[in-house]
Amino acid sequence: MRNFESFLAPQFNDFIAYRRDLGYSIKSTRSYLLRLDRYVIDQKIKPGLLQPSFFLDFRNTLKMEPISVNHLLSVIRVFFNFMVRTDCYTLNPLKDIPPLPEYSFAPFIFSPEQTDQFIEAACKRIRKEPRYYLKDFSEYMAILLMARCGLRIKEPLRLQLHHYRCREKSIYIEKTKFNKDRLIPVPKSVTADLDNYLTVRDTLLADQNPYLLVRNRQKRLNDPRLRFVFHRAVHDTGIDRPRQVIGSMIFASPMPHSLRHSFAVNLLKRIKERGDSPQHALPVLATYMGHRIYQYTAKYLKFIDAEQRQGLFDFARSKRKNK
Repeated sequence: MRNFESFLAPQFNDFIAYRRDLGYSIKSTRSYLLRLDRYVIDQKIKPGLLQPSFFLDFRNTLKMEPISVNHLLSVIRVFFNFMVRTDCYTLNPLKDIPPLPEYSFAPFIFSPEQTDQFIEAACKRIRKEPRYYLKDFSEYMAILLMARCGLRIKEPLRLQLHHYRCREKSIYIEKTKFNKDRLIPVPKSVTADLDNYLTVRDTLLADQNPYLLVRNRQKRLNDPRLRFVFHRAVHDTGIDRPRQVIGSMIFASPMPHSLRHSFAVNLLKRIKERGDSPQHALPVLATYMGHRIYQYTAKYLKFIDAEQRQGLFDFARSKRKNK
């Protein structure tokens, strides 16, 4: 772990300890403060009070999206509030520095047809040779659970054998984001593949690996490999699209979390198309997806018009090419 090295190092360490004692996660806080620590060293700043102009110059060096810059400065602002409370500063030098205008974000949404094509492409990559078959099958099952059940990428990787309840056709997801547990029903099409996978797993694994989705006898699947499998299937499907900033809008490229977004958006869209209210489904969908409060799930309502957003992207891109 990298240590703080600037003249602010003792205060940084005190602040980190203070936040940890309050129960906060300090990983991102430490990362942001290390950026400031490095900048203070690079600029050869002598011990003393830092002025607002220093932080404006620091902000101009950050090669990050506005939302990330704002998050970073927010952490530093909280740090200097701590400095004021401990009488190291009389005023917070970031108090009057306004946030940068942030871009609107349009995530990539797989249409139902694209989701089917994507899953088919992932399935076709399963190699039949015995040494690869179980690992490839496991990777496919992880992709399938993300696409059909809206799981986060870490969630299928952490599933243990007993978390899949064959008789109930459900999956128990234990202590993921927000430290929440949830029990979710699994679609019949997915349980058929899961049962088939378990038969293969029992046949090919002499030793018992506690994880549901395995890489080999001792190891589970890992995040980097699953991301590689995802992007390979995206490429095979022909829906790979670069991330672009057009005007004040970020059009995201396909990423593993896009499957979770797409699951929620397409479900709400189906509810709307059959004449029911998507808003009424939000509390149930929030529970299914493991959101802490269903207002987080409500954000998906604005992406129901995914086709129109894709049309806007295509139009804006064509206008840019013609300039």
